[in-house]
Amino acid sequence: MISNRLTNTIAFFLLAFMFLAALFSMISDSLTFDEKAHIGAGFSYLAKQDYRLNPEHPPLVKDLAALPLLFLNLNFPDTHPAWLQKDEAPPWWVQFDFGRELLYSSGNDPAKIIFWARIIMISLLIFLGWLLFWWTKKMTGGIPALLVLSLFTFSPEFLAHGRLVTTDVGAALGALIAIIFWLKFLQNPSLKNVIFAGLTFGLAQLFKFTLLLLIPFFIIITIIYIFLFTKKELSRGKIFFSYFGKAILAGLIGFLFIIWPIYQFNVWHYPIEQQVRDTRADISSNPASFAKEITIWMAGKEFLRAPAQYFRGILMALQRSAWGNTTYFLGQISAEGWRYYFPLIYLFKLPLAFHFLSILAIILFFVSFLKKKLGEKIKLTQNNFWIFAIFFWVIFYWIAAIKSNLNIGLRHLIPVLPFTYILVVLAIYQSFQTISKKINRLYFILVTVLLFSWYIFSSILTFPHYLSYFNELGGGIKNGHKIAVDSNYDWGQDFYRLIKFVEENKIDKIYLDYFGGEESEYWLKEKYVRFDPKEMKGPPKGWLAVSSNHLMGGVAKPKKGFDQETSFYDWLEGKEPFGRAGYSIFIYYFD
Repeated sequence: MISNRLTNTIAFFLLAFMFLAALFSMISDSLTFDEKAHIGAGFSYLAKQDYRLNPEHPPLVKDLAALPLLFLNLNFPDTHPAWLQKDEAPPWWVQFDFGRELLYSSGNDPAKIIFWARIIMISLLIFLGWLLFWWTKKMTGGIPALLVLSLFTFSPEFLAHGRLVTTDVGAALGALIAIIFWLKFLQNPSLKNVIFAGLTFGLAQLFKFTLLLLIPFFIIITIIYIFLFTKKELSRGKIFFSYFGKAILAGLIGFLFIIWPIYQFNVWHYPIEQQVRDTRADISSNPASFAKEITIWMAGKEFLRAPAQYFRGILMALQRSAWGNTTYFLGQISAEGWRYYFPLIYLFKLPLAFHFLSILAIILFFVSFLKKKLGEKIKLTQNNFWIFAIFFWVIFYWIAAIKSNLNIGLRHLIPVLPFTYILVVLAIYQSFQTISKKINRLYFILVTVLLFSWYIFSSILTFPHYLSYFNELGGGIKNGHKIAVDSNYDWGQDFYRLIKFVEENKIDKIYLDYFGGEESEYWLKEKYVRFDPKEMKGPPKGWLAVSSNHLMGGVAKPKKGFDQETSFYDWLEGKEPFGRAGYSIFIYYFD
């Protein structure tokens, strides 16, 4: 056993390391694709209280990231067509046009904007780590909490996305805090716990719309809790209605005191006629006709505009999930997705050492659990209901992810990773405590230490290229693009490294096919020449830089039913690049 003071000290240094690793790797990474929309939208919410941009995501992460921007005396491009949108409902990409205008065409300093917005995201990342450590320590003790925090601190996925102005790490924070307080409510359904369960549920909904999954999840675990903990002589029906009455009250508290006020602030100066027009355009093709019509009707009522904007975002998110996104995966390209996408991306993207720890944990758990009789299993579940609940959340979320057609990155599984860390550590730690022979305990410790060391060093060696990380099965960071790109490998983060390559090699002109958030002409000026492979149909003379996201899409084979143009980079397949900017931008030279 280690003292509480030492436990907290180690946790502090782990989180300090994570902060520094995230900070210094963030500085070298350029603006990623989604950040351009999120940063611009968030600043417009706070500066104008107008939610016309990026409604398909809740506002909280964007609001928080934009807070420091209010103190930078930025020029707001309120005369640009991307903001005015007066004549007709704007297309979905107008949010990116506005972000480009704010960062690169309004006299603002884009580097300063990006830095301060990302600092807020790193702060959220560290708070998530602290909350994960605090809760695990409270429920299990200091050593398991430190092991869980170690998995979190050195996670390439959290280090990659915890520095970016996106919603995924916020979703993990929302899921964790909402589940913590819902479990407290189940254990003691006092008015205080009902209020906190409601407030944290509402907070979670403001991070990411996928956390709507918390609603069916909470319903199911509440039913299971009632079944497990109600004595037979008592009326289950009475307790059922008591719990569900309080659960409905919690939901109303979250909606009325968190969701509604935050949305109300963000739509305060959004012209009502424009909100109605934009809402109709955004959800007109949604098959849920009643939900669609009631949302449009609410958008035209002053008092109901805030919830209308919330429901508009939900309907847009559901549309996006159903329609999918054009994605490269294992040599194919498709807009429909693959049912095996997330299992394989999980296998290839997470450190191999973690998979071995997971296998060890699964074996130890089932060897122990299957030996127990039914009554002992029920008793074990009752005594460790919180573990059962987070296990169920992981399975529940995984099923939803696999059924979705939106296959654009492992980052969509981030809301279950903290809980997965807890489950793996507890299975190993509790099994260790049952070992009686000293020699066996020593072997067990040795294997565990070696796996944790492998995990930590694989993360350290990845610095600062966390976003492109693939484990050894996935070909490593150098060859991960052959498995998948987009936010798994190439989100535009290596553009600053391309600038450095151009400067070091004294390049006067470079053709560029770039995928990401940066504005190539802003940085490269007259050296930049836009390259469109669908127009050129072959190599240019001189230097050519191609983002791997575009490159792999241009050599992939179309999945059945995919009708967009492919094979436009076949002439590059098999050709060795002259060099790379980071790992995601391939650089060629043609005589």
